[in-house]
Amino acid sequence: QVQLVESGGGLVQAGDSLRLSCAASGRTFSAAAMGWFRQAPGKEREFVAAISGWSGSNTAYADLVKDRFTISRDNAKNTIYLKMNSLKPEDTAVYYCSGRRQELLVREEKAYEYWGQGTQVTVSS
Repeated sequence: QVQLVESGGGLVQAGDSLRLSCAASGRTFSAAAMGWFRQAPGKEREFVAAISGWSGSNTAYADLVKDRFTISRDNAKNTIYLKMNSLKPEDTAVYYCSGRRQELLVREEKAYEYWGQGTQVTVSS
């Protein structure tokens, strides 16, 4: 079974950048769609970004982050990344890495089978 472990969260100031990493274990990684979701206090978990395909060229972003965040993957390292630029206090949340066996790129939380434990991102104003 695929195991996902996030890292890279922390406390930053508004306008700063941060890169999250998600290390995946399992042979399904290369063919799976991977995604980032986030959940702020008192709010529902929401879609952030997703990536699929061997080259990682198939990507999707939530409107709130598409101009600032970049998702990428390194197949050799079985790792996906979320580069976050121009962070805002509204980005404060626990960020979760997710994965699914199918390569089809989707935004729905329920479509993702595997989940990491999350990493906290806090952006101060």
